[in-house]
Amino acid sequence: MRRATGLVALVASLLAAPSAQLASRADLHVRVGDEWVGWWSAASAPAAWNGTATALARAITWSDYGPGLELGLAELSAPGEGRRTRLVVARLDPRRFRLSLETALTPDFVLPDWSVDRAPASASFAVNAGQFSGIAPWGWLVMRGKEVRPPGRGPLSGAVVIDEDGRVRLIPTRDIPKVRTAGGIRFAFQSYPTLLEDGGRVPQALRQPGPGLDVTHRDARLGLGVLEDGRLLFAMTRFRGLGSAGEFLPLGLTNPEMAAVMGALGCRSAVALDGGLSAQLLVRNREGRTRAWRGLRAVPLGLIAQRPS
Repeated sequence: MRRATGLVALVASLLAAPSAQLASRADLHVRVGDEWVGWWSAASAPAAWNGTATALARAITWSDYGPGLELGLAELSAPGEGRRTRLVVARLDPRRFRLSLETALTPDFVLPDWSVDRAPASASFAVNAGQFSGIAPWGWLVMRGKEVRPPGRGPLSGAVVIDEDGRVRLIPTRDIPKVRTAGGIRFAFQSYPTLLEDGGRVPQALRQPGPGLDVTHRDARLGLGVLEDGRLLFAMTRFRGLGSAGEFLPLGLTNPEMAAVMGALGCRSAVALDGGLSAQLLVRNREGRTRAWRGLRAVPLGLIAQRPS
C-alpha cells in the first residue's frame, strides 16, 4: 500500500490524537497546560450531573466582558473526528440584560438572513436560536408577546421561554401546553434535542442507542443551558485545525458528549441549538471590544442581549 500523501496525509495528521499520551482512557479530555486530562467516558457516564466542579469547569479560562457577561475558552479532545475541538463558552446573567429574539429574511423572502453581523452595535451578546425548517424557525415561536408559530412535536423538543419580567426558563415538551395557556411570555422558541432535563438528568435517549436520535454523529455543536443561580450558559464547539478556515468544518462532538459538556459546566437543564454551519456567537464589552465566531449559513432567528439604557 502506498504511503498517504498530500491532502490525505494532512487530514490524517489533523485527526490524530493531539498528544502522544492522553492522561487517561476517557473519551473526553481537556487541555490543562501541556497535559490532556480525561473527565468523561461513555462507558461510565453519569445519569445526572449534580453541579459539582469538574476538571472541564476548572480548565476554562474566563475573560470579563462587563457585569453579567463572561467568555471562556478551552481545548477538548474527543474520539475520531472530535480529536481537535475548541470550546467557546459564554455565561450571561439575564437579570442584567434585555433579551430579545430577532428574525431576518432576504429582501425577496427566499432565504433566512440573520447572522451575528446583524446584531445592533448596542448588543453585548448574540447567538443563533433554535432550529429551522426552510425559511422559518421550527416549532413554537412567540415574538413580543404574540404567538407566531404553534409548538412542534417531538419527545426531546424543549422550549426556551423569556417571561415578561426577563426570567428565562427551559420548558420540557410535556409542559409547553400549560406554559402556553398561562401566558406572561415575552419571547419563546423551541429547539431539540434536550441535552439535560431539569435537575441535570441526562435523557435516556442520549444514554443508549435507539430509534429517533443519532447518538454517534459528530458535528459542530451549540447548546444553551441554565445554571443553578439562573445565569445562562452557551457552549459552542469548533474544529481546531487548518487555521480560521478549518473552524467551519462540521467536525466535533456527539449529542451525548455535548450533554456532558453542559452538565460538567454546571447546567441544571440544557437544550441543543442549531449547530454545524449555522452555529455563531458574538460577545462585546462596553468599550466595543468584540469577539465573534461566525457561521457559514444565515438562519431565520437570533437571540440578542442588550444592556438596559
